[in-house]
Amino acid sequence: MKKFLAYLLTVIMVLSMVSFASASELAGTYDITVWVAAEVVDLTLAQIEEFNQTNEFGIVFNATVEPVSEADAATQMITDVEAGGDLFCFAQDQFARLVQAGALAKLGVKAGETVSAANAPVVVSAATVGDTLYAYPLTADNGYFMYYDKSVVSEDHIDSLEAIIADCEAAEKYFAFEMNTSAWYLASFFFATGCESTWETDAEGKFVSVKDTFNSPEGLIAVKGMKKLVDSPFHLSSSSGAEFSSGAAVVVTGTWDFMTVQGILGDNMGVADLPSFEVDGQIYHLGSFNGCKLMGVKPQVDPARAAALHQLAQYLTGEKCQAERFAERAWGPSNLNVQASEAVQANAGLVALNAQAPYSIPQGNIHGSWWDIAKVIGDDVKAATDDAGLQAALDNYQAKIADLFKLDTNALLFVGAWNGWNNADDTDTYYFKDNSLTLDVPESDYMGGRIVNPGDWGTDKGFAQVVTGVEYIKDLGADNPDNNIVFAEAGNYTVTINGTEISIVKN
Repeated sequence: MKKFLAYLLTVIMVLSMVSFASASELAGTYDITVWVAAEVVDLTLAQIEEFNQTNEFGIVFNATVEPVSEADAATQMITDVEAGGDLFCFAQDQFARLVQAGALAKLGVKAGETVSAANAPVVVSAATVGDTLYAYPLTADNGYFMYYDKSVVSEDHIDSLEAIIADCEAAEKYFAFEMNTSAWYLASFFFATGCESTWETDAEGKFVSVKDTFNSPEGLIAVKGMKKLVDSPFHLSSSSGAEFSSGAAVVVTGTWDFMTVQGILGDNMGVADLPSFEVDGQIYHLGSFNGCKLMGVKPQVDPARAAALHQLAQYLTGEKCQAERFAERAWGPSNLNVQASEAVQANAGLVALNAQAPYSIPQGNIHGSWWDIAKVIGDDVKAATDDAGLQAALDNYQAKIADLFKLDTNALLFVGAWNGWNNADDTDTYYFKDNSLTLDVPESDYMGGRIVNPGDWGTDKGFAQVVTGVEYIKDLGADNPDNNIVFAEAGNYTVTINGTEISIVKN
């Protein structure tokens, strides 16, 4: 019943947005928070002011624009949707968990049609569930390639990982490739040899299986190639273009760093697709993830405010603003008209991204725990002293992947501020035993959580089911659409579930 009511509320909000927008009854001043990447904060402020001056609805936004990276925005939104940005940007792999957490407001039918017609189909698809758009396409450039210093690395060597490493070592310059702290980048070696990690979800978005071939003969070839890089004394685990200012000759990163690198290297800036490596006489071209970035609108209680925010989101992700972000920061547009412009077609970074595209893997939905599981491969490979050590690194990785699907999904986990909102927690600290759980609630801005099946975000056991101990929790009313239990103060509590009723005792 609760899910139906939430759905009904969403439908009403969407219909309200359509009617408000069509009746031009959105005039007013709105205080909002917008989360964007640090490098476009000033540009976004200017674009919002331009919207204020030009929109036909009489909308004025008093906007606070905060620097929150696309990699961090989803985690912060899921932790506390209410406190999150009214508009926020995120990488496409975070889309499923944001939908499940109720952190994205649907686009209206008319807006969906307009956005779909204006943007690359693959990006529109990344923001869609069924026939409904839940986010606005922002870029089509969420992939990586190689920048290099032409005064250090010979153009004749850019196709060979081994030759580039040799050039860097000879010049005592760093080869920056994030192998020890990012699964997103180190996966390139596995994709080179044909490995995959493809995740499947059910109709409700819950992860149910994975086809992962990293632990395979092809995976062993991949880590042999990786070891050549991580063992170099001049390997640097970084993806920041700013490393060219501190001794790097090569940095693997993306279009977002184009202006930074160009400003440092000037005429010495070289840009290319990733190189190949050799193992046992065979050549393997490094692969990569490719994807996009999206802009979401946080669900709102006030339909007029919601409709106004959707108008702003459509503007900020529209043709004019995408062209401005390309001109100022070289972000790759998803808008079809901007993609076709001469300036975009001639941009060296986007040319390199397109050259890398045949070796790239579309970035789909990926279990949130995978990023932490896979990122340690680089450290394990560096520590290995022989092939057995390399195989052990792969075995360790596979065991952790398998454990994700060994969780007892009939158990109940109280996920929240106390365990970092880890809904695939593999400890037993926050699981109910004999229908009871005792936990320490730490002092924080949001001392709340939700009772879920492991690996899931849905809940039908929460605030609405508490019958004893209501004095210990907050009644947030309409601001608690996720049925979370939010404690009024830090302390030690025992939570007991008896059928559908929940009792809370402060110890």
